[in-house]
Amino acid sequence: MTAAAAAGTGLRSRVAELVSSATDGEVTPAEILGAEGSLTALGVSSLAFLRLIDSLEEEFGIVLDLDGTFRFLDDLDGLVGQLAGQGAGSDGGHDG
Repeated sequence: MTAAAAAGTGLRSRVAELVSSATDGEVTPAEILGAEGSLTALGVSSLAFLRLIDSLEEEFGIVLDLDGTFRFLDDLDGLVGQLAGQGAGSDGGHDG
């Protein structure tokens, strides 16, 4: 596994933990990592999405633009891709 792939896997795992935390544990990280559908289909509520956005912005030091399309919130991979595109690292903060 390359360093970039390992970092992506770490980021994916961390985001799954944050999603789970935003749902107060109603959806586990394992369920999130194994899901093939949307986060909403897993039971992530609109309130949980608001909590998640706050957590992501605080942990990774980024601002998620919700003025335009925010379809990246549909599933874990879209969310991880958005974060990686903004330079988020698996250890919090920005890589680099």
